[in-house]
Amino acid sequence: MNIIKSTIIGAACAALIGVAGTYPAYADDPETFKIGAVLPFSGPYGIIGKGMKQGAQLAIDMRGGEVLGKPVEVTWEDSETKPQPAVQKATRLISSGAQMIFGAASSASTVALQGITEQRKIPLLVTISADDKITQANGYRYTFRTSNTLGMEIRMAMEFTKAAGLKKLYAVGADYAVTRDGLEAFSAAAKEAGIEIVGVDFPPLGNRDYSVIIDKIAKTDADGVVLIVTGSDGVTFLKQAGQAGLGKNKTLFGPVLQDEVLAAAVGPDAIGAASGVRYHYSIDNPANKAFVEAYRAKYNEWPDSFAGEAFDGMSWFLDTVDSTNSWNREDWVKAFEGSVRENSVEGRKEMRACDHQALQVGLWGVVEKGEAPYPDLRMKITNVFQPDALFPECAE
Repeated sequence: MNIIKSTIIGAACAALIGVAGTYPAYADDPETFKIGAVLPFSGPYGIIGKGMKQGAQLAIDMRGGEVLGKPVEVTWEDSETKPQPAVQKATRLISSGAQMIFGAASSASTVALQGITEQRKIPLLVTISADDKITQANGYRYTFRTSNTLGMEIRMAMEFTKAAGLKKLYAVGADYAVTRDGLEAFSAAAKEAGIEIVGVDFPPLGNRDYSVIIDKIAKTDADGVVLIVTGSDGVTFLKQAGQAGLGKNKTLFGPVLQDEVLAAAVGPDAIGAASGVRYHYSIDNPANKAFVEAYRAKYNEWPDSFAGEAFDGMSWFLDTVDSTNSWNREDWVKAFEGSVRENSVEGRKEMRACDHQALQVGLWGVVEKGEAPYPDLRMKITNVFQPDALFPECAE
């Protein structure tokens, strides 16, 4: 066990000790199936939590609100986009009998949650957090990620860079461990491809003023700007970049920079920004069409990428639980390992047993002006990457 993993589990154990009372025993035939959801409803990623909640709730509703013949009970908590509140709230949820944890969104919060769920042997469903270290060979037994890794998104961003003919880039990444790792990987790929990184900045997570950075970028000869930021950070940067006219002669793009909900928050200055896309409502398959129709009927809006991923992951996990006809969590883990989701809203997905990471296609798109009935600003999917081009084999 490495030092980082030991530290995380140790911190989680300390948090558990600090909770009054003892953990309840799990009944073989409980009255309800309890889900503890720890999502960002505030903080830099607060814009993400709404879609995650709505997508997950619809997954539950569309199965009649039951799992293993029992009603599903969800308790929603705000992670505040911070590890400590996420840990504290998940700890309380587990002490109240949660049989699984759903969340978080920031990778730091998710890594913190892994310590708790591993110690208590509670499944953790991850549908947004992208740090590659969350799922790795011989890693966390109880964590499953049904969505993208940052590594696959970095690979898509590099393919976009080469296809667009960009030769000089300025890089901006939130001052955050996973984004620093992502930018390091992107820079290595850029060097190999003969692409020059002319400048780098790491503003703090939740930064509200990018004017100095934007001015620096404008004075360089970079023909593109790679932005490894998301949530309110991406929104703020693109708004301020638009005011400065930065996108007029420099291509703005990033692995998780935009989707419809983020573009709507930016406004017209989002047009032309390119980004990896976790999920998109335009995917043409029966499962996605049924989901989009149900989502629009329930919420009167198009599902964003965070809603689509949450729906897909929650549906997959709960279907797997049902398939075991068992309340033994070890049976759920064994069944999810190596399972295949043929009817995913994103197409075929396969859960690798070696690292609990879902193999899936990768989507890339650009923001364009939409026309009714679509949102005023929408993502146009320009590239679909196959899993074998995005996921390296599990390292033993």
